[in-house]
Amino acid sequence: TIPTVRPEALSIIGTHDGSFHCDEALAVSMLLLHPNYKDSSAILRTRNPALLSQANIVVDVGAVYDPATHRYDHHQREFQGVLDGYNTRLSSAGLVYKHFGHDIIRTILQQLQSPYAEDAGFIEICFQKVYKDFMEHVDAIDNGISVSDGPLRYQISSTLSSRVGRLNPSWNELQSPEVINERFQEAMMLTCSEFIQHVYELATSWWPARSIVQDALDKRFEVDPSGKLLLFSQVAPWKDHLFELEDQSDASKLALYALYQDTAGSWRIQAVPMDPHSFNSRKKLPDVWCGLRDEALSEKVGIPGCIFVHASGFIGGHQTKEGAIYMAKKALEL
Repeated sequence: TIPTVRPEALSIIGTHDGSFHCDEALAVSMLLLHPNYKDSSAILRTRNPALLSQANIVVDVGAVYDPATHRYDHHQREFQGVLDGYNTRLSSAGLVYKHFGHDIIRTILQQLQSPYAEDAGFIEICFQKVYKDFMEHVDAIDNGISVSDGPLRYQISSTLSSRVGRLNPSWNELQSPEVINERFQEAMMLTCSEFIQHVYELATSWWPARSIVQDALDKRFEVDPSGKLLLFSQVAPWKDHLFELEDQSDASKLALYALYQDTAGSWRIQAVPMDPHSFNSRKKLPDVWCGLRDEALSEKVGIPGCIFVHASGFIGGHQTKEGAIYMAKKALEL
């Protein structure tokens, strides 16, 4: 129960009651990570303007967007707010992220004792990356923006928004305020945990891989005079970094194949995609290799030790580094 007259130390975060969506669950849970709210906040779920007027901050209800008074609704007809550099209209989650995201990311990094916690450059990179890869689809779905302008080839029912939606009581379940509020708590835990996990992975896995990709890009002409082969010193997330580093250098998107040792000790040859999330490659492995394995593949390639080439030609394998390099160089010729 939220008191009519709040104690001075208590901050009230207001949002609407009833059925909930991913955006306000994420918005509220992100605020609870912010230094101003994380240790002394209560959540008020209502559509009563008089009660909402008592809240320190209100999200996804009230038909007002005014950062000066901490009102962050996006439902009003005239609202067209976006994050700088993007075209997707913001939801309440996007609005909270826009105004509080940098501080929230910094707080998470501090709690993780990350070496990047006070690195403003990394925090900005992280801010942009989290929005593009995690936040933007929440904004888009809540605002009814389709992922494609044409017919979808298949449906995706496992988005964060879909999973939050399924936490609402179904039509034939009890839908009392107590039940819905309890489910809303579950939605906040779900969205908050995935948001934190995303930041955690960027700081501990994705960003440290940058130097590995940069090293491979710098040494690409040592692997092959064409500069089209990248030899990574170890397996690491490489696609995003490659495209960004290519844009910042004179590499001119020359790279066609990436080579690295897998966790089992064999070596992979992976075709560089057209963009980091594309299933289409700049140059897939030769058609005559696709779908073959072991001896049949080795016979086609011309060396022993070949393991496989995927039917679509985006990846293949060899038992040794030398064999993988040979396969990649031959693939350049075919």
